[in-house]
Amino acid sequence: MISRRITVGFVLPCAAVFLLFFIAPLGSIFIEALADGMKAFRQLFADPLFWRGLRGSLILGLTAPLGSVLVGFGVALHLSRLSEGLRTALMFVIALPLTFSGLIVAYGFILLLGRAGFVTLALAELGLDPATVGAFIYTPAGLGLAYGYYLIPRVVMVVLPVIRNFDASQLSAAQSLGAPAWRVYWDILLPQVFPVLLRAFCLTSAVAMGAYGTALALVGTQLNILPLLLYSKISETGADLPSASALSIVLMAICCLFIGLSEAAGGLRTRRVRS
Repeated sequence: MISRRITVGFVLPCAAVFLLFFIAPLGSIFIEALADGMKAFRQLFADPLFWRGLRGSLILGLTAPLGSVLVGFGVALHLSRLSEGLRTALMFVIALPLTFSGLIVAYGFILLLGRAGFVTLALAELGLDPATVGAFIYTPAGLGLAYGYYLIPRVVMVVLPVIRNFDASQLSAAQSLGAPAWRVYWDILLPQVFPVLLRAFCLTSAVAMGAYGTALALVGTQLNILPLLLYSKISETGADLPSASALSIVLMAICCLFIGLSEAAGGLRTRRVRS
C-alpha cells in the first residue's frame, strides 16, 4: 500500500506536467491548423517555399547525420580500445557539446571560423583570403559542420556501448586466418553493428530536421529549411498562425518518422541478438 502511494505520488505530478506542457500545446496546434478544415494544409502544400524548405531540410537532415555517423563510429571504435579511466574522461569532454544551446554553438563557430575568427585570421597569415575562408561557416556546408558538433557526441553515446560489448575474438580469429583488416571490419563488425548505426543516424536526423537555433544564428532566413520557414511565419508582423500550425505538424510528423525508424532499428538489433 505504501509503495503504491509513493508510485501515485510520483505519477500524478508527471502526468500533470505531461498534460499541461505537451498534450495541451499539441492539442491547441491541431485545433488551430484544423480550424478551417484542411485549408491551412492545402495552402501550405501549394506554397513553393514549403517544398523548397522540405528539400533543404531533407538534404541537411540526411547529409549532416551521415557524416556524423561516420565520424562518431570511428571515435567510438577508438574509445572502445582505451582504458576505463581514459575512456570516461574523454566521454566527459565529448558529451560537453550536448549541454550547449544551438545559439551558443553557432556563436562559438563564428568566433572560430567567422570573418574575424581565430582560425580565419590564422589562415590569413598563411596567405589565404579571410573573406573567402570566413564565408564558409555561413553556407549550408558550414551549417552542416556546426550541426556535426553536437550530432557526433550523440552518435558516440549510442554506438559505444554496442562496440564495447562486441566479441573482439571474432576479429582476431578472422585476422589469424589471413583476412585483411578491411575485410574483417566490413564482413564481421559492420553487419553486427549496422542496426545501431542506423538507429544513431535516424536519431540525429530527427535532431537535425527540427533544430533551428544554430541555423538561425548562422544563416538567418537565407537558407530555406522548414524550421526557419516556421520561424518566419510566427515572427513577422501578421503571422499566419494556421499555416504555422500546419507546418509544425508536418515537421513533427517527419521527426516522428525518423524516431520510429530509430526504434525499428533498435528492435532489429534486439532480434539479431536473441537469434
